[in-house]
Amino acid sequence: MPNPTAAMIVIGDEILSGRTRDSNAHHLAGRLAIQGIDLREVRFIGDDRATIIATVQELSAQRDHVFTSGGIGPTHDDITADCVAEAMGASIDVRDDARAVLQAYYDARGTEMNGARLRMARIPGEATLIDNPVSAAPGFSLGNVHVMAGVPRIFEAMLDGLLRRVEGGRQVTSRSFLLDRGEGDIADILRQLAGDHPDVSIGSYPAWTGAGYQVAVVVRSAEAGDLDAVATKLREAFPEARE
Repeated sequence: MPNPTAAMIVIGDEILSGRTRDSNAHHLAGRLAIQGIDLREVRFIGDDRATIIATVQELSAQRDHVFTSGGIGPTHDDITADCVAEAMGASIDVRDDARAVLQAYYDARGTEMNGARLRMARIPGEATLIDNPVSAAPGFSLGNVHVMAGVPRIFEAMLDGLLRRVEGGRQVTSRSFLLDRGEGDIADILRQLAGDHPDVSIGSYPAWTGAGYQVAVVVRSAEAGDLDAVATKLREAFPEARE
């Protein structure tokens, strides 16, 4: 049975403008690989209502899971929760369980629960909360869409809890080989290997060392036997390969 598939939507004008560097996509990719969930694409979009709604609807229909980051804070441009609710045909309002979580957090710090902070308790009625052990404001799962914060430390903490209840598949493993060659010297053999072993992903990544070309060949598969077979053929073709 094939592994579940996933897509990620990174939401925020600050990402597209270059003001903020995204690290959440990199973190998610690594965690999903361990979970046995195949991340197929990442979309970067701005804080535009129509774009968010259309992107959520499109990817939710195509993938088993959609993970979002960004746009669930207390300010006027934090519109992700409302957009996801609309995209999935759900109503959204302040929910008592989310309000209680936030109230306890702010009471413990002697901070007022004002209207802006209360916006972070707006959760679709059908959604399951995603715990936020860092700053309390919860994310949520609605259908196959998982909505999380954009701040990396909070996103990572939310993801830790979420993945405990998301069923994965077979873990994909990889092996890497370094060759003192250019890609043109190895392309034909890699093409043949890829055709002979369709369940193995084979990538080549060239670099210039200053003294000459090098290429790293990375092979990935959920099937250990297929991975070993490709690794053996690579070593036969390129005895000098360093793993």
